[in-house]
Amino acid sequence: MRVAVLVSGGGTNLQAILNAVNDGRITNVTICGVISNRPDAFALQRAERAGVPGICVSRKAYATRAEFEEALLGAVDSLKPDLIVLAGFLVIIPPEMIRRYERRIINIHPSLIPSFCGDGFYGLHVHEAVLARGVKVTGATVHYVDEGTDTGPILLQQAVAVQPGDTPEVLQRRVMEQAEWIILPQAIDAIANDRVSRDSNGNYFLTTD
Repeated sequence: MRVAVLVSGGGTNLQAILNAVNDGRITNVTICGVISNRPDAFALQRAERAGVPGICVSRKAYATRAEFEEALLGAVDSLKPDLIVLAGFLVIIPPEMIRRYERRIINIHPSLIPSFCGDGFYGLHVHEAVLARGVKVTGATVHYVDEGTDTGPILLQQAVAVQPGDTPEVLQRRVMEQAEWIILPQAIDAIANDRVSRDSNGNYFLTTD
C-alpha cells in the first residue's frame, strides 16, 4: 500500500510512522511521499533523511485559494497514494480531495472525539482547553476524514490520564507518547492489511486476524 503523509510542522507523528515501518509494526506499506504546506517544516527534513520524496505546496505561492487547492490535489495525485494520512496538517482539505479519496484519508486528533474537537481545536489549543475544563482523562483519536471538521467515522482511540500540575506542553507530550505515536501506526497497519471492519451500527473497528 502506498501511503502519503501530509504535515505542517515538526513531523513527530511522521517520525512515529517511519519508525514503525522500519521496525515492522507497519507492514505492506511504502511511504510514497510527504507533503507540507510550509517550506520550513522540519517534517520535510525527516522525509529527506528517510529517503522519502518531500513536496512543499505553500498557500503563499498561489494568488487564490482555488489555485492552491488545485496544486495541493495535483501533488497528492502525483504520488498515487492508496491512503492519505493527515499527521498534523493544518490546512482545510479541499472537498474535491475528500470526494476523490473517500474513506482513504485518515487524521490523528489529540483528544477523545467528540470532546475538544472542531474549529479552533488543534495543536496546543486542544490541551489548553482540556486543562481549563478540568477533565481527568484525555487522549487521541484516529478517524476517517469527511467534509466536516473532526466529524468523520472514528477508527481508533486511546485514553491518557491528565496529571495534577500538567502544563499544556507536558500534557501534549504525554498524549503523543502514550496515544498518538501508538494508535496512528496501528491504524495504518490495520488498513494496509485489511483488518478494518464495520459493525451493525456502521461503526469501524480493527480486527486481530
